[in-house]
Amino acid sequence: MALLAAALAMHHPARAGEIYQATSAYHHIRVVEDGGYRLLCFDDATESRISLQDPWRGHFEYTEYFHMPWLWNTNLSRVLMIGLGGGSAQRAFEHYYPNVTIDTVELDPLVLRIARNFFEFEESEHQRVFIEDGRLFLRRNARRYDLIILDAYVQGRYGSSIPQHLATKEFFELVRDHLTTNGIFADNVIGTLNDWHAGIVGATYRTLKTVFPQVYLFQAKSSMNVVIQATRATVLPDMNGLRQRAALLAQTGRVTLPGFSERLERIRMSPPVGAAGSPILTDDYAPVEGLSGTGGP
Repeated sequence: MALLAAALAMHHPARAGEIYQATSAYHHIRVVEDGGYRLLCFDDATESRISLQDPWRGHFEYTEYFHMPWLWNTNLSRVLMIGLGGGSAQRAFEHYYPNVTIDTVELDPLVLRIARNFFEFEESEHQRVFIEDGRLFLRRNARRYDLIILDAYVQGRYGSSIPQHLATKEFFELVRDHLTTNGIFADNVIGTLNDWHAGIVGATYRTLKTVFPQVYLFQAKSSMNVVIQATRATVLPDMNGLRQRAALLAQTGRVTLPGFSERLERIRMSPPVGAAGSPILTDDYAPVEGLSGTGGP
């Protein structure tokens, strides 16, 4: 697979700020340095970022909401991430939780090579990468995870959108069946709760609610990202209880991510506006790209 990707990769003359670019079977990929940051770009979208001065910093804010599942399961030990990008989320989990095993499924082998060469990503005993489609990976193995994170995008007519087969009720059922009893699913959706791309946020929320008892939303402050988290728990948690748990996780050193308690305050437990009128996405009907190009449901 790696040899095939290398053969398919087409290199182009670099433009100002670019230190690498190539076209794989899936993306036109660029690595750009700008304003003290190194950025990974797929087609016209920026997928990942690190600080050149301190590679542990500079990541996008929305990736920090991937750590909020500790509130629902304080004993996370096995995590699956679908989508590698520059590997900033994977590196953060390995850094903050050295006893957690992280499996990553990445479709494009060139992305893995770029993450290694330009974004400080290293595989290890606790950090493994599988070159495969995320849905096929789940279908082909019986592994169960405490947390599954989806952060995968393709380029469409309206810009970046979630791959259709990773946004349906059938896919979410597959995810649920690969979670442990207290498992959590976290899904990065490009959009907002009430305005830009609100249609895809509402449809994703409503579809997840057909599979999971509880679904929560975290709107990032600094970007158009909503991280939707779904749990198998049937009881809606108390906000004060969540605040106490966040404080305890920080005090005991279980979670040392800066700003963890502050991120909790971004939680929304009610449906986004218009979600009731959003479609339930299925393998037979999943207009993901169209919803991503509209302002509302």
